[in-house]
Amino acid sequence: MTYCNLGCIFCQNYSISRLGEGEAVSFDDFSRMMVALQERGCHNINFVSPSHFVPHILKALPKAVEAGLSVPLVYNTGGYDSDETLQLLDGIFDIYMPDFKYVRSEIAEKYSQARDYPEVVKAALKEMHRQTGDLTMDENGIAQRGLLVRHLVLPEGLAGTREAMRFLATEISKNTYVNIMNQYFPCGDLIPPDSPLSRRITREEFREAIRIAKEEGITRIDSEMF
Repeated sequence: MTYCNLGCIFCQNYSISRLGEGEAVSFDDFSRMMVALQERGCHNINFVSPSHFVPHILKALPKAVEAGLSVPLVYNTGGYDSDETLQLLDGIFDIYMPDFKYVRSEIAEKYSQARDYPEVVKAALKEMHRQTGDLTMDENGIAQRGLLVRHLVLPEGLAGTREAMRFLATEISKNTYVNIMNQYFPCGDLIPPDSPLSRRITREEFREAIRIAKEEGITRIDSEMF
């Protein structure tokens, strides 16, 4: 889905979130696309950055379900979702896959133009977990239902990994499935050359993030060393 409800200066998919790559489709075509993906063997329907398209999704889904759509629905979000929005999705989405970007308001404001991001994402994580619980998988390791949290490690600890992992372990669940990501890259043209975000993370920074998650009690960590 095109564009985003956040304004991250380092967006890893800026050609979509900022430049608007994509094309408009009708509700009928949208419904048919979901069913077609299932028929091609997709394990789920993954709605990426869907927050600002929730009304459209809810309008297109019934027709897709009538046409046989039955695979899990994934809400793949930056985590900046209001309680009002999430209440509309209760009982509809099977898997929530939010980012947990920051824990400090000043960092969220500086890099994503969303000073209230920490409080919004924490409330959203609680509601997502209330709706779907810890992530469950089938015998093949394919996710079926629950919460999967992504945490992108940023240079110089800007993502607040320790505080984020502590919140997940104490306020959500120690069994929260956490994907700690190492792929940060200074994308786009909005990052000042003297910014901490103007470089990739180091191996040491990533390993430290993994160590912190374990120290804070997270038991289900998905990561790819580099």
